[in-house]
Amino acid sequence: MSLRLRTAEQTAAAGRALAGLLRAGDLVVLTGDLGAGKTTFTQGLGEGLGVRGPVTSPTFVIARRHPSLVGGPELVHVDAYRLGGAAELDDLDLDTDLAAAVTVVEWGEGLAETLSEDRLELALVADGDGSRDLVVRPVGERWQGTSAETVLARLGETTGGPTGETS
Repeated sequence: MSLRLRTAEQTAAAGRALAGLLRAGDLVVLTGDLGAGKTTFTQGLGEGLGVRGPVTSPTFVIARRHPSLVGGPELVHVDAYRLGGAAELDDLDLDTDLAAAVTVVEWGEGLAETLSEDRLELALVADGDGSRDLVVRPVGERWQGTSAETVLARLGETTGGPTGETS
């Protein structure tokens, strides 16, 4: 099951909606091809969390911290694209921030799973027409009882209408 996002605005709206489901200590592993909307999704997530921005791609700095402006958890935004493996991810010492922040790791598949047994794995799959499908996989005890369908339905409510369809 996936959520069809036809525009960048809908991708950001899905991120804003996800913020309402997240709390300090949550890990989001975000995958997708180049240009699929990972940073746009994270920008929406940061907006929904009420963090100091702007949220931009941390490609060259690897990780950025965005403190909360509303008393919630900060956002730690990581781009693992340039990392050579799990050892380099471990060198970032992210596990010290996990309990106090919402951590998003772009390009994290195959690396970030070692950070926490509890995580949301999200994949943005770009289609040839400029739209993308958001696929969600809740993993671990934190998300026990929460199905991908439940998460996608919540996100679909905010992207709405025929352009925020779940399939």
